[in-house]
Amino acid sequence: MMPRDVVLLLLVLFGASSGCLQDAPSAYNLTGVVCRLTYPAVAVLNEKTTKVIEAAFQHARYPSMNGEKSLLFIGRVLYGLDNLEIHNLSIGRSAFELLPGEGIAMEISNVSAVFKGTIQYGYGSWLVSVAQSLDFEIESQIDLGINPKLYCGEGKVAADTSDCYLNFHKLHLHLQGDKEPNWLKKLFTDFITFTVKLVIKGQICKEINKVANILADFIQERAEHFLSDGNISVDVGVTTAPVITANYIESYHKGLTHYNNTTAVISDSGFHPSQLTEHRMLYFRLSDHMLNPMLTAAHQDGRFQLNVSGDELANAFQSNLSSSTPEFITQCLADPSSSELRVWSSSVPRLNTTSAGSTVWAQASAELRCGTEGTPTLSFQTDVVVDVTVSYSEKKLFMQGDVRQISLIRAELPLNDQLLQDEKQQEFIREAVKKVGVPKVLSGEKRF
Repeated sequence: MMPRDVVLLLLVLFGASSGCLQDAPSAYNLTGVVCRLTYPAVAVLNEKTTKVIEAAFQHARYPSMNGEKSLLFIGRVLYGLDNLEIHNLSIGRSAFELLPGEGIAMEISNVSAVFKGTIQYGYGSWLVSVAQSLDFEIESQIDLGINPKLYCGEGKVAADTSDCYLNFHKLHLHLQGDKEPNWLKKLFTDFITFTVKLVIKGQICKEINKVANILADFIQERAEHFLSDGNISVDVGVTTAPVITANYIESYHKGLTHYNNTTAVISDSGFHPSQLTEHRMLYFRLSDHMLNPMLTAAHQDGRFQLNVSGDELANAFQSNLSSSTPEFITQCLADPSSSELRVWSSSVPRLNTTSAGSTVWAQASAELRCGTEGTPTLSFQTDVVVDVTVSYSEKKLFMQGDVRQISLIRAELPLNDQLLQDEKQQEFIREAVKKVGVPKVLSGEKRF
């Protein structure tokens, strides 16, 4: 999806918020979504850390540096370093440790790079005055350490990377363009390389923090965009700062549905960390207090509708149904080009989730139309209870349903202005809803 550095991914998961509670337990009841990233997942993601560190080194902008030094016999030496660029960057291994209640300790070892630029200098006294400009290279070998602290600030969870350090195992200055550079090299090496160390450290640590927050904001926007469609959106901002243990990192999100000018409220989600285990790499807990307002908004926005016509409709009723097909349906489907089945939710669905899956209660209405007539041939309404389980594979989401109960509330033949009271025909409708309707609604992969 994008670079998966540990720190950056955590920021991605934590997102933005209009306010954070200081005490995590107090925020549990306001939390609609929980994400738990366990230690094995962090270990896998840490393997990609070098990519982010490379980006930080390569995208850092190193400012020009100016200074002066007074030297015995020479007098005052003025110097300036310009056009500092990085070349031949290579990075060794990275390691991390989760620090309970604190943050993440990260170490990136054996960062090798060559910094190239131009040095301008002038020195002199009453005896001599010289000014020159030379190209230079600095060979470096560095270990980088970052101990980010995650906190709530300015409406979001941010990373404080001020605890960032660079250990220079090698920093050699090479000057070109002078016939006898040895004495000049010795003159400049000490205080120029010290200045370069400070600048490199400051810019690299600054760039790491900048990239982390840019990606955090970007992914936050992507997450909210993914959950938004038309007048429906979801606020996935955090309710409190993330909790870090030796085994996992856990974040808490609002999960508030926005529809038109209304916003859902969550005040008793009932979450507790004990509800999640540590056996898998990544967990998402979606509270019913988040999902039910989404169902309500989708129903009110007319999202739960399905129209099936033509050969698709005719083929659907060729399923292995044990009930006899009523004659009026057989005649209707005899000409697929003129038949259509319309299905929609006639009341707000509701959902209850357990560790075994989600149970959905829905009331659906349907009309079967044949030919060009405005009046439907068949009209009926049912209550349906379905246990839904979800699987995810290769960026695709699949839903399977086990029908627990189907009740036929009413059925009528509008063309004849009469109720459908034949028990065999009613049983056919119930069986068709179970074996054709529910699978049709749940069918199809949802790609992410």
